[in-house]
Amino acid sequence: MMVPLVLMGLGALAAAMAPRLMSRSDWVDREPVLALWVWQCVVVAVLLCCALTMALTAASASEAVRGNVFAPAPHGVVEAYALAGYGAWAAPVALALASGAVWSAVMLTREIRRARAWRRRHRQELLVRSPVLPGEEPSGERLVVLEGDRPDAWLLPGATPQLIITTAALRRLKGRRLDAVIAHEQGHARARHHWLLHCSGALAGGFPQVPVFAGFRDEVHRLVELAADDSASRRFGRTTTALALVELNEDRGVFGPCPSGLAQVPQRVDRLLAPASRLPVGRRWRLTAAAVLVPVVPLLVTLVPALRVLG
Repeated sequence: MMVPLVLMGLGALAAAMAPRLMSRSDWVDREPVLALWVWQCVVVAVLLCCALTMALTAASASEAVRGNVFAPAPHGVVEAYALAGYGAWAAPVALALASGAVWSAVMLTREIRRARAWRRRHRQELLVRSPVLPGEEPSGERLVVLEGDRPDAWLLPGATPQLIITTAALRRLKGRRLDAVIAHEQGHARARHHWLLHCSGALAGGFPQVPVFAGFRDEVHRLVELAADDSASRRFGRTTTALALVELNEDRGVFGPCPSGLAQVPQRVDRLLAPASRLPVGRRWRLTAAAVLVPVVPLLVTLVPALRVLG
């Protein structure tokens, strides 16, 4: 009976404390890729706590589930978990967690369908604004240039990601600054940032009261941009990347007293122009290893009774 309680306690502790600890860390903006990794490990740990608790409580409530969960286990392992002592609360807890899992799948499916509808709609708009000429075959080019009065560039994800850039951006951005904007969007495509956005949006939309999911969604939207900025700046320099951001967004009012929804752009420019030093390699490796251990802890807690029997 102790194992499910410990797992639920670990999951609740991680869900409540991780956003606070990450918000107080001074290295997050300096290492956005590492921060994204830590967030993913914490979220996986919370989900693992829920999944393992569901498996154990369902095994306690149902003989059929118990046979499937412990089918490959040696003799004596089932007795070590004392499933009969979980009491009458096992079935409601298993049912509640199973409902949460189904709801998470529904929300993720909805998020993916919305993203696909958005991509389909924008691809149709591209065909309207950049039609296929008579006798021309659709080529699925990775770079599409559109007529437009506003400087803009964005990535259209999919099986073949497409970079969309307007003629106004081509007129304004020259040389390495244009290359930096393209490298920024290519960084998004290589890292598959859209999948992180889908997963974080699904979890936060399905469970808005859980702090770790809401924090994960908010931080993912910010950190993927910082990671893409770093990807571009490593190739073309921080000053070049910062100037490209300024030229691409200065007509949108983001640098005025009343910034728009792109309020993070000035912060990104300041970060590029006045960069903080990266963490030492040793500390980056230690943080990476510590993040890996976070989802390992629920697994170890779950296996303790079985290891006692086998040991």
